[in-house]
Formats: sequence, structure tokens, C-alpha cells
Amino acid sequence: MVSAAEQLAQNVNFSAFGKAQDLQRRIWFTLGALIVYRFGTFIPIPGVNPEAFAETFQRSSQGILGLFNTFAGGAVERMAIFALNIMPYISASIIMQLMSSVNKQLEQLKKEGEQGRKTINQYTRYLTVLLATVQAYGISVGLESMQAGQLAVVTDPGWFFRISTVITLVGGTVFLMWLGEQITQRGIGNGISLIIFAGIVAGMPSALAGLFELSRQGSISIMLVFGVLLLMAVVVLCIVFMERAQRRLLIQYPKRQVGNQMMQGNASHLPLKLNSAGVIPPIFASSLLLLPTTAAQFTAGQTGSGGPDWLTYITSLLGYGQPLHMAIYAALIIFFAFFYTAVVFNPQETADNLRKYGGYIPGIRPGAKTAEYIDYVLTRITVVGAFYLAAVCLLPELMIANSPIPSTFAAVLGGTSLLIAVSVTMDTVAQVQSHLLAHQYEGLIKKAQLKGASPTSRRGKRR
Repeated sequence: MVSAAEQLAQNVNFSAFGKAQDLQRRIWFTLGALIVYRFGTFIPIPGVNPEAFAETFQRSSQGILGLFNTFAGGAVERMAIFALNIMPYISASIIMQLMSSVNKQLEQLKKEGEQGRKTINQYTRYLTVLLATVQAYGISVGLESMQAGQLAVVTDPGWFFRISTVITLVGGTVFLMWLGEQITQRGIGNGISLIIFAGIVAGMPSALAGLFELSRQGSISIMLVFGVLLLMAVVVLCIVFMERAQRRLLIQYPKRQVGNQMMQGNASHLPLKLNSAGVIPPIFASSLLLLPTTAAQFTAGQTGSGGPDWLTYITSLLGYGQPLHMAIYAALIIFFAFFYTAVVFNPQETADNLRKYGGYIPGIRPGAKTAEYIDYVLTRITVVGAFYLAAVCLLPELMIANSPIPSTFAAVLGGTSLLIAVSVTMDTVAQVQSHLLAHQYEGLIKKAQLKGASPTSRRGKRR
């Protein structure tokens, strides 16, 4: 039998959007903030020759710069003030999560509720500034050593350029961090995820237009272009299905006495997502796998030669479409899927919380046995989730690598970008539906209050 809440959730549609004024304000604020972010990706850093850097970037776009350029919405290619994007904040958040599971003080702060969460967020901001400063200084030094033929990328190298570049890039990252927090509080969806989503989606139209242009020139066949589009559609459908998949563990609560009444026990579910790690494993795996390629390209750019022979050999083995590249990429994704799932989900803590509130899994003793059972189920579904992530990330890359399509499109049209875009879209739509549902609930409560007021009570109020 369907409950009233489920019926209301089924009847939620966007026809009620016009009445939800608060939701409209949130959406307009989110769109305005993302437009501000997109404007910032076109403002270049002072002292950099855009033409010379664009020529140098084309030689390094196959490495980790190409991946970061995709997440930054093309800001790295233009060396804009948002070139670092929000990646230092993500790295700082991941480091703090890892430290929370190792450091007892941080673990205690995590258990203190809202106040502890605010303290950890403040530590994360400090670490973000530190990481951004180190990365910005490395970029400034790297820019000074780059040349496009006889033309230097930096017009006036020196300490003034380094300091101004560090201040500009760190300021851009801090501003994006603040903007993401404002979107989360006053807008709709997760602000940090939406900033990355906006950068990825901004590059997709140009990538698709580039594919059709190559087809018009005869470099690739039109059937190959439609094959890539069909594969992208299949990958999106697979992502939607797998991201919604979860294993529900039945949780039973016993009868309890409240005052003079005996309350009946109820049942609920503990949802375990098939992919608890989200998009972190592909991002980590891509970064680690592209480091040798990037190191070889920077070494070749600084020395003017092809770089060391051993580094060139490793780079050739780890090229797109190579068997070693695919094998290591899949292994890293699977490893990080298990590793990050263990970080974000603690079966022992979940079992302790269930025992604290009197809940138990039927047939499983509370305490250590419940923790072991949850860990057993979580491990089994993580195996499926890890192989799903590996397949989603490898299939598009394998198709693009073994075709005449330039590998520069792999970062934009690959599985990692699609995974982030689809996941963020699903989360944002879910929040929009939650706001619409809450708005309808408020309307029903007001109507019930008006109908519940009897004529006698109304006369009493008038008296």
C-alpha cells in the first residue's frame, strides 16, 4: 500500500515551479555565480604571452595539464586567473578526510557535530591556501622556463612576476572556494561539484564541433562520429543506472514504551550505494598515470631534446590505447575505489550507532557481528562498483585511442568527464525535487490548518 508521502512524491512535477519563489531565487543565484566563474576563466594572468603559451600548451596537453584544463573549463589553456580552479580545495578535502581516519584529534572533532565540522572546514581552507601557494609558485617557475621557438612565454621574468602570479592564482582559488560555499548555502546543489561540472560542460560543445569539423574535412568518417555519440549515450545510461543502484539492509527496531503507551517496533533500511567512492578513483588514477607523460614533456621543453631515454620509453608504454596503460589505469581505479570507500564508510561506527538506537539486522547479533556483516556486504558491492568505474572510464578512451580521433578530445568526451557531469546533474535534480516536495508539503499544511479551524473557533478568535 502506497503511503501519502509516496503519493505526494510521485505527483511532484515542475508545474509547481512557478509557485516556489525560494527555489527560483536559488536557481538564479546559482546561474549567476556560474556565469561569474566562466568570466574568470577568460581573464589571463598578467605578464604571460597568450600566443606563445597556447603553442606550448599544445605540446603538453596530452599530460595531466589536459585533464586539469578539462576540469578548469579551458582556464589552463588560456592561463587565466582561475587556472588552478578548485582542485587545491578538493585535494585538501581528501587529505583532511584521510587524516580524520588516522589522527585521533581530528577524528574526535568529526564526532563533535556542527562545531567540529566547522573546525575541520577551517583547517581545510588553510591547507587549500598552502597547496595553492605551492602549485602557483611551481607554475610561475615553469612558465618562466617555457619557450615557443624563439619567443618566451613570460615577457618579463623575475621575482615580481612570480609573486604576482602566486597572488593571482591563489586569490582565484580562494574566490572559487568562497563562491562554491555560497552556491551550497544560497543556491541549489553542491557548489564545488557545480563549478567542476560547469568547466567540463563548457568544453563539450567545442569538442563535439571539432569532431564534426574533422568529419567535414574527411579526416574521420561520419559513422565514427555517430559511433562516439552512441557510445556516450550508452555510457550516460549506464552511469544513471549504476549511480542509483544500492543494496538495502533491513534494520529492525524493537518495541519501546513511551509514557504509558507501548510503541510498536518499526523497520527501515540501511542503503549502501554500489559506488560509494564516487568520482574520486578515476580522478586519482588519471593524475597518477599521466605524471610520467607530463614529466617527460616538461623535461623535453626545458632541455630542448626528447628527454631521458628511460622516461621517453615509459611514456611510450603509457600512451593512449597501449595495453600497459589500460591495465594500470584499471588497477588504479579498482584500488582507489576500495581505498576511498574504506575512508568514507566505517562499518564499526555504523554498527555502534545502530546499537545505540536499538536497531539491529535480523539474524545478526548487534555489535561486532553487525560490523562484520556490513563490511562483508560493502566489500561485495564495492567489487561491482569498482569494475563499473573501470569499464566506464576505459571503454570511451579505448575507442578514441584506437581511432583517428585526436586524443585531446579524450579528456572532454571520456568516461571520467561524463561520470562527473551525470553525477552532479542527478544530485542537483534531486535537490530541486526535494525543494518542490517541501513546497507542496507547506501548501498542504496551510490548507489543513485552514480547514481545521471551525466556525466556533473563528468566532472565538474574533471576540
